Amino acid sequence: MDHLKEKIAAAAARLVVEEGLEYGPAKHRAVKLLGLPARTALPDNGLVEDAVIDHIALFCADTQPAELAALRRLALVWMERLQAFRPHLGGAVWHGTATRLSDIYIQLFCDDSKSAEIALIDHGVRYVPRSVSGFHGETVDALSVHATCAEIGEAVGVHLLVYDHDDLRGALMPDAKGRAPRGALPAVRALVGA
Repeated sequence: MDHLKEKIAAAAARLVVEEGLEYGPAKHRAVKLLGLPARTALPDNGLVEDAVIDHIALFCADTQPAELAALRRLALVWMERLQAFRPHLGGAVWHGTATRLSDIYIQLFCDDSKSAEIALIDHGVRYVPRSVSGFHGETVDALSVHATCAEIGEAVGVHLLVYDHDDLRGALMPDAKGRAPRGALPAVRALVGA
């Protein structure tokens, strides 16, 4: 393994865990912090995730499991509210690497792309509409909500990524590590109950 990429991954992992950065920005900031040229080859997300797991084990083993459980319970609340839109939990909360600074990412698979937005409006939920990169690199609509997670005393970003119903088939293919990249309500209920 390339020693420089491991060094960047370790620095990025610290930024992910301690500052709540996403992997992409964390990798770029790690390159700057290490004083490396801007065009330095970056580690892939799998290497950064491995470094995040190592960082959590070394520095957050006493607090991270409770924080992760609280975030999963909050995600479950939102998924149950939006169950008509086939919600699937992804990201660090699904994979188990989330800390109190992590956001929650829920993909919704809708028959009508505006239906989730209308549901939020009908329930008086304030949100910020955005466009983000989807799981295939395409641009998708995201509805971002700030939700209070009382268990950890933090406001948490809950990002609802809106996909077409037909995108669900490709969304369940295993990731590079052979894992399910996201989980539906029954899988999240099982995680919360474990």
